[in-house]
Amino acid sequence: MNFVYQFWNQTTMSCSKPISSFRLTSLLRSQKDPSLALQLFLNPNPNHPSVHPFRHSLCSYDLIITKLARAKMFPQMEDLLNQLHTQTRFPTPEPLLRYVIAAYARAGLPSRALRTFLSMPAPSLRSFNSLLHSLLACRDFASFTRLLPHLPRFCGPDACSYNILIHACSLTDDRDRAWKLFNEMLRRGVRPNQITFGTLINLLCKSPQLHLPQAFKVKEEMDRVFKIKPNVFVYTSLIKAVGEVGDFDSAVRLKDEMVRNNLKLDVVVYNTLVSGFLKGGKKDIGFRVLEEMKTGGVKPNSVTCNVLIGEFCREGKFEEAYRILNDGLEGVKPDVFGYNVVIGWLCEEGKWREADDLFRDMPRRQCVPDVVTYRTLFDGLCQCTQFEEAGLVLEEMIFKGYVPRSSRLNEFVGMVCKEGDFELLGKVLSSLVGGGFYCKDVWKTLVLLVCQSEKLLGAFEHFDELVLA
Repeated sequence: MNFVYQFWNQTTMSCSKPISSFRLTSLLRSQKDPSLALQLFLNPNPNHPSVHPFRHSLCSYDLIITKLARAKMFPQMEDLLNQLHTQTRFPTPEPLLRYVIAAYARAGLPSRALRTFLSMPAPSLRSFNSLLHSLLACRDFASFTRLLPHLPRFCGPDACSYNILIHACSLTDDRDRAWKLFNEMLRRGVRPNQITFGTLINLLCKSPQLHLPQAFKVKEEMDRVFKIKPNVFVYTSLIKAVGEVGDFDSAVRLKDEMVRNNLKLDVVVYNTLVSGFLKGGKKDIGFRVLEEMKTGGVKPNSVTCNVLIGEFCREGKFEEAYRILNDGLEGVKPDVFGYNVVIGWLCEEGKWREADDLFRDMPRRQCVPDVVTYRTLFDGLCQCTQFEEAGLVLEEMIFKGYVPRSSRLNEFVGMVCKEGDFELLGKVLSSLVGGGFYCKDVWKTLVLLVCQSEKLLGAFEHFDELVLA
């Protein structure tokens, strides 16, 4: 903070004249450090005292509030927003409040985003859409239900409004609600667009065994009735769905249709095709499509690497999988998902030592294990009855703030009890309690497997209360 003060003081002392409102705006715009910018805003002329308070321009308020929002300095930002609202004659610009709403969403604070929206005296439809998008980004689906009745108060929700609401239905697999919104959209005279149809088709493709014919029907009506051409996202969703049901002829037909419609097959489309063919046992076609991807100048990405790693592991060709882990494809390396796949398959094959070695080697390979990595290795070690190693992984997992699957943890505690390794059990329980992790089923398992009398049962129930406290 001393450095901040010195730097700010030097900036203001270098000015022989008091800083004007215009000059302050220029300084704020060029200042990258939000803390320095805040000090400059709060006291622009420390060496030129005045009996009159400094008159900040609306632009300077906009600049500093935006900087603080970007830096997630929300308490300071909210103070200045309140100052702008209560101590100046300027109306708070709606675009600025939309920026604040988006900043809250990026920080995972949907309630504050909603509060900011409600503070607007007469919010526009664009601001309402910004709020919907923010709630969607935070996965705050409960607030959607509360906001829907307010939709008619605007001149009329547009396609953007409905697209966000339908997308929320897609994320929660609520097909009925999605179609109600689509039909309401048509009744209000709001024209759907590519995003609308893409979201609906993608929702139907999530359950291809049940809804694939309907997805193709929507694609056909999209073109025939609404004169909207399907885009790459629509085709990718359909290709993935037909691959899951083993309809590889349709996958090829959709790919050829994309070419006829002058749609560029990108890496996502190729990855979807290759993955579908390989998982469906059509290896020759899958590798042929992969070769077509290379000759077509489409550069592979980490997902391409992961798809091939999964195929090699399914065939037990771990050397090939390691080759991609080590060398990648055309300079592209797999991401943590690829490592998780190899670790999972190694454990499935009983090669738990190799799985653990790969896990320990991930930092050297510049790949940070995630919660799935820990869960995969922990589950695999339990499956291989390597309880001591599983306990070490569990301890490290909890230390990093990751949560194991409750079902697997319950099984692990039960197996350790049956093995009679109460020393390991004590370490596990200590680690769980120390990490603030509480699983009711674990304590129930302990009661059932360890306690042989009412006295011991009472002791464990008392211990349970202590942990809850």
